[in-house]
Amino acid sequence: MATTSDIRKGMCIDFNDDIYSIVEFQHVKPGKGNAFVRTKLKSLTSGKVIENTFPAGHNVNEVRVERRKFQYLYNDEYGYHFMDNSTYEQVAIDVKLLERPELMKEGLEVDIIFHAEKETPLTIEMPQYIVLEVTYTEPGLRGDTATNTLKPATVETGAEVRVPLFINQGDLVKIDTASASYMERVKQ
Repeated sequence: MATTSDIRKGMCIDFNDDIYSIVEFQHVKPGKGNAFVRTKLKSLTSGKVIENTFPAGHNVNEVRVERRKFQYLYNDEYGYHFMDNSTYEQVAIDVKLLERPELMKEGLEVDIIFHAEKETPLTIEMPQYIVLEVTYTEPGLRGDTATNTLKPATVETGAEVRVPLFINQGDLVKIDTASASYMERVKQ
């Protein structure tokens, strides 16, 4: 059992019959009244972000989680299949635990967060950026780089992202996995 003074970013707690990760927190001591802790919590099962305020000294149930490196192999009707990098054990994960399954590329290393006592996967964290090849896009006009106009492009995983006009078929692009947005062109 932990208290609000033990709260830190990334800590996982049991709250309202769900497991939440603390995204942000702030200890507040107003001039009048009691101190409190304002938090932003992200559900590890649904991905929903909520805000909650705990009174100072309030007890919270800390949940032990383990972060393990896995490699993405393939997907089929049973889910997305990953291999543990240390034991070579394979596990199938339901698509609802993935935030952006359309960006999953074979061989991609991800972190799977497991509930330590129950050994059940809670969520999958992809790397912040991934590099993918553009397989199809309309050709851009030469010299048309003055505006921030974007065009649709299909990448090697089948996902569609918006890229600048100067990106052509065969180019490698860096994509932010949180927003599925174009970051920059990568030199080959």
